Amino acid sequence: MTTSPPVPVRYLKGDATAPQAKGVKIIAHVCNDAGGWGKGFVLAVSRRWPEPEAAYRRWHRARAGNDFALGAVQFVRTEKYVWIANMIGQHGTRTGSKGPPVRYEAIGTALETLAARAVELGASVHMPRIGCGLAGGRWDVVEPLIAQTLVAAGVAVTVYYFD
Repeated sequence: MTTSPPVPVRYLKGDATAPQAKGVKIIAHVCNDAGGWGKGFVLAVSRRWPEPEAAYRRWHRARAGNDFALGAVQFVRTEKYVWIANMIGQHGTRTGSKGPPVRYEAIGTALETLAARAVELGASVHMPRIGCGLAGGRWDVVEPLIAQTLVAAGVAVTVYYFD
């Protein structure tokens, strides 16, 4: 029996908060572990739906008694067929002595959780270039993590970019 190769990541010019696909969709993005929500892609998410920000803030406030930490993922349903994945993949919000806030290992762990949920829901995944904006990450490091987790699990992935 032969298996077909995984579908590569699809790149589209556009808005990741308006995913271009049928069926269940998960919009994934990277959050920090400091409780900050107010710059970057999260602003586009909040303009469209209030629930992901409110859920993230509750999750952070109650962090002593939950799994809020690098590598964790919170799934928030915003519409019948749309979920938001708040992935903790950034330590703090500023570049410091240990470099930019991006934490690639945490993003990889979060992507594994995301892949499992996407398979469970039969969902496609939509995202900006996660970890590469305010987190200061490099796409040539993040893209292989997406291939090793989501693409390897057979999940359709679309990455959106603005001009």
